[in-house]
Amino acid sequence: MSETGPLMEIRDLARSFGGGRTIFGTKKPQLTAVRGVSLDLTKGETLGIVGESGCGKSTLARMLVGLDRPTRGAIRLDGEDLSASGTQALARRVQYVFQDPVSSLNPRQTIRAILEAPMRHLLGLGKDQRKARLETLIEDVNLRPEFLDRYPHEFSGGQAQRIGIARALAAEPDVVVLDEPVSALDVSVQAQVLNLLDRLKRDRGLTYVFISHDLAVVESVATRVAVMYFGEIVETAPARDLFRAPLHPYTDLLIRSAPVPNRKRQATSGDSGELPDPYDPPPGCPFAPRCPRAEADCREAMPPLEPRDRGGAHRAACFHPLAD
Repeated sequence: MSETGPLMEIRDLARSFGGGRTIFGTKKPQLTAVRGVSLDLTKGETLGIVGESGCGKSTLARMLVGLDRPTRGAIRLDGEDLSASGTQALARRVQYVFQDPVSSLNPRQTIRAILEAPMRHLLGLGKDQRKARLETLIEDVNLRPEFLDRYPHEFSGGQAQRIGIARALAAEPDVVVLDEPVSALDVSVQAQVLNLLDRLKRDRGLTYVFISHDLAVVESVATRVAVMYFGEIVETAPARDLFRAPLHPYTDLLIRSAPVPNRKRQATSGDSGELPDPYDPPPGCPFAPRCPRAEADCREAMPPLEPRDRGGAHRAACFHPLAD
């Protein structure tokens, strides 16, 4: 891979659930949560992924870290297809920070055992090496060394999330996928965790995939944003460009309906807020029934995700984008 090429390439990634037939030969219903997502991730960036609940964000995140196998598609890191290499290859280079910090930690293990597990199983480090790395790791997330011999239930939500972040970093990954990492925390604690993530990214040269429904958080941390709707990417752009001038009507709806600092909240009258039936998806653009700009062609074919600016950085899957 060239130095200017993407660190991670996601190509036509899809995940379906159900399907097949019963023992009596009747067809089982099938739900497709992710519908052919293609994205590039550049080393050192923070890619924010946003969308309403049920749009497929968390399913995509689970596939990126190997917790779920894609129905089709590929995940390549430095050109190597990790989706075909099994979960061990993905776990070594891509780590996950969960939404609920306390429930993501094994209540029967000490923090020391939790943090040593990836060092032992993924890096193959000996006892002395693990001890030295533990001291540095616990200090990096602003926790005291005596916390290592305590159990998860003894910590607050903010402290538990710091432990979750430390566990992700223990494997020395290239990419960290953060799935709603601050949504379960108080606002004051959110700021502390976000500042910690920013410092760790700079100090360790990390690359983040930051998944959230909170546009204010994404606007503050992301360098680039991908918007998901009904399992597909409908718009991608540098964060500043997307929030200043969205092209897809769905992105515009999200921004206008969200309480974003320094921006007046606007009315979203006329939007039903109803998602299409996932077991019977409509033809064409799935947002068409909610879109004020939809025309006949929108209901006949899904618009491709195409560049809409001269440099090609701002892409939208829309036949009638807002710039027109």
